[in-house]
Amino acid sequence: MAVEGLGVRYGRDVVVLGCIDLACAPGGFTVLLGPSGAGKSTLLRCLNGLARPSAGRVLGPDAAPIHRRLRAHRRQTGMVFQQHQLIGRLSVLDNVLIGLLGQRSPWTALLPPSRAERERSLDALERVGLIERALTRADALSGGQQQRVGIARALVQRPRLMLADEPVASLDPVTAERVLDLLARICREDGITAIVSLHQVEFARRYAERIVALAAGAVVFDGPPALLAEADIARIYGPAHSPQAAQEEYA
Repeated sequence: MAVEGLGVRYGRDVVVLGCIDLACAPGGFTVLLGPSGAGKSTLLRCLNGLARPSAGRVLGPDAAPIHRRLRAHRRQTGMVFQQHQLIGRLSVLDNVLIGLLGQRSPWTALLPPSRAERERSLDALERVGLIERALTRADALSGGQQQRVGIARALVQRPRLMLADEPVASLDPVTAERVLDLLARICREDGITAIVSLHQVEFARRYAERIVALAAGAVVFDGPPALLAEADIARIYGPAHSPQAAQEEYA
């Protein structure tokens, strides 16, 4: 997965991302770190083809530009959202089955799920520890459980690439740690390339193999967590923010 000269702007003056070059090794766990408005979500949306860049191009895991085969790229890309994006009135199982709609042809999209699809979805729920809640309404679950359903919905696609946009921003620290433990373990076991945006410096240091930090649409740090210094955090969050202040503000 790579971007070359990627830029996103709205109108003439609003630059969201400015000429970013970035390549992620297969199977790696990369954290996008930065404050709100830094461009993290826009970058993730470009990687999945949900946003169109103003300049540059996005290359998929096969090194081909994603716009040439966008449907196939999305089939291979799992997406985990901050606000879960579940349908509350549906069961947990039905929400996971939605992840398989992109695998179907337009002619079969309205047919009931097959036995193989149900078994595949139940297997995904078992991996996130929610098999016993398969028939429960999604809106009856806690926030952490709903996010695990979101991971199962992405996992059922058997993706090569997993994108997660602030997946723990709305969770308490203990639940956030459990969700990130689960996401990191699954991606490692399945060899999935993961790109996860986070606010929390502590979590980025703990889970990332590589941290790419954004500020005002530009990359201001790119390297292993061990090299992320206080001066780097000041560049990311501004000179008025100490590491402690940055952690507390976005926890």
